[in-house]
Amino acid sequence: MMTLQQLLGIDLPIIQAPMAGVQDSALAIVVSNAGGLGSLPAAMLDLATLRSELLAISAQTSRPYNINFFCHTPPEPDALREARWRATLAPYYAEFGIDPAKIPVGGGRVPFTDDAADVLEPFRPPVVSFHFGLPAAPLLARVKSWGSTVLSSATTVEEALWLEARGVDAVIAQGLEAGGHRGLFLTSDLTTQMGTMALLPQLVRTVRVPVIASGGIVDAQGVQAMSTLGAAGVQVGTAYMLCPEATTSPLHRAALKSERARHTALTNLITGRPARGIFNRLMQELGPLSDAPPAFPLATAALAPLKAAAEKLGRDDFSTLWSGQNTSGCREIPAAELTRLLAAHN
Repeated sequence: MMTLQQLLGIDLPIIQAPMAGVQDSALAIVVSNAGGLGSLPAAMLDLATLRSELLAISAQTSRPYNINFFCHTPPEPDALREARWRATLAPYYAEFGIDPAKIPVGGGRVPFTDDAADVLEPFRPPVVSFHFGLPAAPLLARVKSWGSTVLSSATTVEEALWLEARGVDAVIAQGLEAGGHRGLFLTSDLTTQMGTMALLPQLVRTVRVPVIASGGIVDAQGVQAMSTLGAAGVQVGTAYMLCPEATTSPLHRAALKSERARHTALTNLITGRPARGIFNRLMQELGPLSDAPPAFPLATAALAPLKAAAEKLGRDDFSTLWSGQNTSGCREIPAAELTRLLAAHN
């Protein structure tokens, strides 16, 4: 089988995970220039910003890079669910003196579309990756027509087989330890989710395409362990979040460096979809998983003014503190150095 380095045109079997909200093109550029695969998350970018980021990447690296998109179906707004969510948050609005009637409804995260493909096409990105499945067949075919290598996340054997049947070039095995949004898309049943060391060997045995391990990997020993279990390479996110090239906020950095970082949980309170982050006040008081938030990504808008108000006071009560379960590899070192350290045994 072709190695991940051959498939992606990279020197090191290290992919920097796309992490919306804590990075821009700067981190991706540095990782790609260091021999790994830098990634740019696009789910929270408008089309003009996406184009400017692509121009920045093209100007600053000649190495392969990855552009990542979500593939969710935007939900129809549900006035009753929105009202229930805002009623749940009402005590917090009162505490911070916020008028909920002035808070707009919105999503903040968009799926891959024809319009996004129009922006991408002149750049023909070497790698395009997806989360929550794949775009519709015609849109996926368009990406492949550029010669782009296509990756997508699987959290179960069934999802990996589904992705392989639709032509992905490699599957990312997203273990339960991973920070940020769970990539599950064939089910919403969280009891199907398993740790990386359980998921990875099952996918390696089941699919013919290369499998990339993701979740809980923060150092060279972890990379080597995944290689022993059959991974063609690894995708690492949390370990990069303290690098100077990341845009991680001061409050988020402080949480990652604290003992609190040992306690993460899957929560749907931030966006309406399960994602792993550091335990905070919102999770403590409402329970990390709740039927109160509206469908992904509509939960975000109602929280935004609370997040801003608390952060002005130096508090992360309502902040997005995405993190994997293992922060022991988070280091305040240049991302290029971290990339090389991760690949030290390869």
